Amino acid sequence: MRAKVRIVPMTADHLDEAAALERVCFSDPWSRNMLAEELDNALAAFLAALDGTGAVVGYAGLQVVLDEGYILNIAVRPDCRRQQIASQLLEVFINFAQGNRLSFLTLEVRASNAPAIALYERWGFAEAGRRRNYYEHPREDAVIMTREFKYKKEGTD
Repeated sequence: MRAKVRIVPMTADHLDEAAALERVCFSDPWSRNMLAEELDNALAAFLAALDGTGAVVGYAGLQVVLDEGYILNIAVRPDCRRQQIASQLLEVFINFAQGNRLSFLTLEVRASNAPAIALYERWGFAEAGRRRNYYEHPREDAVIMTREFKYKKEGTD
């Protein structure tokens, strides 16, 4: 089932709800201040998924360095999961990456997070490596997942 959400650029008005979402979704959540700093980061873009009432039901962050895209976080409220909200957020980043000719998008995900890994694989991401003991609470490896983009060189057929 695909939830009807609006994907909008995250603003300061969304910070309290995004920080609350962090606390629900992650064992080492980003603070409201950390999220606010990222909104001021010229290299980062954050999106909010809003339900019909304007409540934040998901969010995602991307940092771009040169032609590389690093997905920082994707979070969806637990009672709204399995409604393709994360897919809708991810789709915006993939379209952005292609439109801006990024070489790749990459992210880290807990090795035990099978639903997230399956989502990323559906969107063309593949395991590119592991970061041993990357996560704490509980300690766990991160799977590095990357989607590369190939572009035809100018002047070739």
